[in-house]
Amino acid sequence: MLVLAGGASQPSIKKLRGKQTVRSFKRKVTRKVGYRYLFYLPGEYSPATPLPLMLFLHGAGERGSNIRLVKKHGPPKLISQGKSFPFIVVAPQCPAGQWWQAEELNALLDEIVEGYAVDTARIYVTGLSMGGFGTWTLGVTYPERFAALAPVCGWGEPFAAFRLRDMPVWAFHGAKDPIVPLSKGQEMIDALKRAGGSPRFTIYPEAEHDSWTETYENPGLYSWLLQRHR
Repeated sequence: MLVLAGGASQPSIKKLRGKQTVRSFKRKVTRKVGYRYLFYLPGEYSPATPLPLMLFLHGAGERGSNIRLVKKHGPPKLISQGKSFPFIVVAPQCPAGQWWQAEELNALLDEIVEGYAVDTARIYVTGLSMGGFGTWTLGVTYPERFAALAPVCGWGEPFAAFRLRDMPVWAFHGAKDPIVPLSKGQEMIDALKRAGGSPRFTIYPEAEHDSWTETYENPGLYSWLLQRHR
């Protein structure tokens, strides 16, 4: 028998040479994950009354360690300007050089749900550009967790769109976007429709990559989210 460095025994090399064999292994893999994030609790919050939660995912330009960058766009920007929301708002910051990871974002949501009164039937995800990609990715990975998705100038994996066929989706895109072409957003919408979904898709005819300013300043988006329940 051959004993590897980890102490596991294997068949002798002599018996393995020149053959293709079926093998298996079991090993526990653990890792620590974490984000810095902006956290908004509505003024009317009470531990006795669960509130809906909105997870906001920023774009590539706001990655890093300066948390103030997350206030550049979207709901965090509006909150910093004094706007009130009827949601708990969670806005993590993606580290420099990284992309949004569904498993890590799901762990963040677990943390918030464990610590605050969250209406788990009304958890929503929205994000712009790289955050739009993160919105689609998180949705297809954990579709059972969310009540609605609102990706802005995002893209995703059309082959996985069928997992969202029962998910309320309202997507937004600029027709003249030179960074994430409109076709990338359209691919996800078309795939979702083919799978039996009924997504909404708002296209701004004159907008380039910044399709988020108009989107997040639209009260109709938040009203639409609040009407969605899992």
